[in-house]
Amino acid sequence: MPKASEIKKHAAIEYNSRVMIVRDIERSVPQGRSGGSLYRMRMYDVVTGGKVDETFKADEMLTLADLIRRPVMFSYIDGDEYVFMDEEDYTPYNLNKSSIEEQVLFVSEDTKGLLAVIVEGSPVSIDLPSSVELVIEDTSPSIKGASASARTKPATMSTGLIVQVPEHISNGDRIKINTDEKKFMGRADN
Repeated sequence: MPKASEIKKHAAIEYNSRVMIVRDIERSVPQGRSGGSLYRMRMYDVVTGGKVDETFKADEMLTLADLIRRPVMFSYIDGDEYVFMDEEDYTPYNLNKSSIEEQVLFVSEDTKGLLAVIVEGSPVSIDLPSSVELVIEDTSPSIKGASASARTKPATMSTGLIVQVPEHISNGDRIKINTDEKKFMGRADN
């Protein structure tokens, strides 16, 4: 059983006899209190989609829920549902856009390393790889000789994600992005 301080975003925990996916964690250290940090977690019920905000002490023990991660690839969009296909047995997993809003900004048809998170037979989330490659759809024109400058400009990816990129990067470039920090890592190897 992990302590609250060891829980990461997108973990599935059992809470009040329900399975919850942790979407966000804020750590705070109250002033004048010995004993340490508090972890405020925004969690979503995997069955109802209901939102719960709860604060745990750093050393409070939490129970991880039984979940399975399956390798998947993005297949298509059907209304508000994103459909992912299991890479091994081709089972389709439908996820409502609202439950994976943050993740879909990093997902294109050729994104590798995606995992569907399945709890009690139902897909509840998508785990992203540590980095993805996306194509820049819109950014201001590149500036010749700007590669030495540290200035950046916003670039919109084909998925709608906006990241800061160096000035010498231009439309149509394929770049590598860190999914945890939403940061530009460099041009992708073609």
